Amino acid sequence: MASPSSSITSISKGLPILSQSTVNPHAPLGKWLLTTSSLVFGMVHIGGVTRLTKSGLSMTDWKPLGSRPPITLDEWTVEFERYKQYPEWEQRQNMTLDEFKYIFYWEWGHRMMGRVVGLVYGAGWAYFTWMHRPKISADSIPKAITSAIPPGYQSRLAVLFAMGGTQGLVGWWMVKSGLGEDRFGDRNEIRVSPYRLASHLGMAVGTYSLLVWTGLGALSFPVDRYAMAAKEKSAETLSMLQQYTKNLSPNALRHAQKVRGGVLTTVGLTGLTILSGAFVAGNDAGNAYNTYPLMNDQWIPLDDMVDPDKVPKWRNVFETTATVQWNHRVLGTATALSAVGVAGFGLLHPMGRASLAAMGRSSTTPQVRRGLVSLGTAATAQMSLGIATLLNYVPINLAATHQLGSLVVLTCGLYTAHSLRYASRSVMSKVAIGNVSKVMSGGGGGGSIAKGPAVVSKVPTMKL
Repeated sequence: MASPSSSITSISKGLPILSQSTVNPHAPLGKWLLTTSSLVFGMVHIGGVTRLTKSGLSMTDWKPLGSRPPITLDEWTVEFERYKQYPEWEQRQNMTLDEFKYIFYWEWGHRMMGRVVGLVYGAGWAYFTWMHRPKISADSIPKAITSAIPPGYQSRLAVLFAMGGTQGLVGWWMVKSGLGEDRFGDRNEIRVSPYRLASHLGMAVGTYSLLVWTGLGALSFPVDRYAMAAKEKSAETLSMLQQYTKNLSPNALRHAQKVRGGVLTTVGLTGLTILSGAFVAGNDAGNAYNTYPLMNDQWIPLDDMVDPDKVPKWRNVFETTATVQWNHRVLGTATALSAVGVAGFGLLHPMGRASLAAMGRSSTTPQVRRGLVSLGTAATAQMSLGIATLLNYVPINLAATHQLGSLVVLTCGLYTAHSLRYASRSVMSKVAIGNVSKVMSGGGGGGSIAKGPAVVSKVPTMKL
């Protein structure tokens, strides 16, 4: 993340991320949140490998504070005998003790990684709440700032803490679905409930997304909320974000609004595709129809998509192999096309050209342009990786990388959407854009900028 320069007030620089505490008292908080998000990223990867190696049911109990793994031969024997009392053992009776150790360590590592994330987050939250105080040493920082936590962010941090705590409970709830007495005698491979797997993954992705969004918000808080010092007494006091929005022409704002809508659509599609991937994994649907683009020589294998024995019929959407895989294919393709489309629209449109940035009139900032390139590239690579994973019958290395790729696409989308915040309705209303609804819809002709006072944060003026 780039450090601000002395020309930070230049509109052509866009809306920079402020990662140095000398110009942003909230930077330590933002960097801590992004560090925590990277740990969640790693935990999702370990969880994916745990599922792919069929290790998730190796630990048959759950202790909130965790425990060390077995060490001695006797301890391993006791743990292995406990595992043999549960349904999965019926289908894996050829397993040796060494093979059991392998799957046990994956599940144990996944659980302990979750506790490490919780410890890092909880300790960091307590530190920034009660101990850390920013050292104000630069004139560009308001002197009244006494906390690294921006106004209004404590509630977000509390929500994140609750989500993290709930995640452990959801994980054990998921594992229990594969340990129940009702699973003895199953003809199909013992797996956890795909619904609970999707809930577990969805909670992790939601936590990751909120961590990234909140971290980016903290790193850009001065740009967004602190009023820039007016050069003249009669001049309006606007934040750098509001100043950028105010300087854009109505046509540029309309284009930025459309790009932002496209990026948010892509983020939504990415989330749905990730959840549909959980159902593919939960039903082991990736090991069927290993051709592309057709499925058994058909675009839509209708005969295979509805199982008459499933009641009610909506269960086919989440439990029938052909339907589950078809849904994932369609959503993955829609996500890639949406990402590439919005990237092209944002970068190639006359209003989005970088040549206009020098005049402060481009509808896309340098941050947005980088985000669009990354989003389009990541989504294209992710779709290609998904096809390769399918055609090769889901090898562990490709499948695990494919799952990580989904988070890369999501991260690019979140960064780009955050970079486009200057085109949001809330910011436009604060700088008194004339008839916001008409500017957003493309109507109203002029969309002039009113000269009335702007609404800015209630913190002191930022001198730059």
